[in-house]
Amino acid sequence: MAPRRARKRAEGTASSNVFSMFDQSQIQEFKEAFTIMDQNRDGFIDKEDLRDTFAALGRINVKNEELEAMVKEAPGPINFTVFLTMFGEKLKGTDPEETILHAFKVFDTEGKGFVKADVIKEKLMTQADRFSEEEIKQMFAAFPPDVCGNLDYRNLCYIITHGEEKD
Repeated sequence: MAPRRARKRAEGTASSNVFSMFDQSQIQEFKEAFTIMDQNRDGFIDKEDLRDTFAALGRINVKNEELEAMVKEAPGPINFTVFLTMFGEKLKGTDPEETILHAFKVFDTEGKGFVKADVIKEKLMTQADRFSEEEIKQMFAAFPPDVCGNLDYRNLCYIITHGEEKD
């Protein structure tokens, strides 16, 4: 009996700790996102909810395998706590801002806070976990270089680690 009670207590602690990873406004934003994705309003996100969400975003022909892979990332049915836990785990995997900055500084030999976008593109497409042309387009759409072709990597690092631009 004691091991079951201990296990239950540990499970309860794990699920409640996820709420301490985020501030109240972040939790509210995740709740809004969850509500949007829970298309049938049953309190859980399943394959059909994901299909409907993609359709609402204009992506009609999502393969069943893709949806199944997404749902399988969860340890069980995806209620709000599981949803929040999954985001917490994804965000926890992000390197600290200083680590990302140091990676970019390798290419900023003059220490100006920016690097040439074409250099970053070439490195991302030829080194380690290679980016596809589509991933490069998405990155530059989200973080466009300036008119001189420079990428402000300090701001990019801040957005990667904090999720929003500096004021």
